[in-house]
Amino acid sequence: MSADDPSRDQPPEFNEAQLRSRVAELEAKLDEFATLVAQARHDISNPLTGVLGQAQLLLRADLSEKVRDRVQKIEELAQRTIEVVAKLREVPPAGSFGSQSPALQPDVAPTE
Repeated sequence: MSADDPSRDQPPEFNEAQLRSRVAELEAKLDEFATLVAQARHDISNPLTGVLGQAQLLLRADLSEKVRDRVQKIEELAQRTIEVVAKLREVPPAGSFGSQSPALQPDVAPTE
């Protein structure tokens, strides 16, 4: 093959069975990722809610200005982290990446 060969820049061709197999592999990886995200979201949310609640309880107490500033910072950071964790809810749940997903359906109607 020479450097001027136009076929050099073309992607390799796959048959339908190879493509279906590859799609199934990628769907499985996406499901694993979605499961990991859901678990991380859960594992972070529970203790974070406790940290936020404890900070809010402390802010009700009579604190020195220095301590109050630090507790307020903890509360602010906990709130920010809760917002980040909430964004993880945008990751579709495991099992939603299958071949039947509307996103994976062809745009053309089947021919009869």
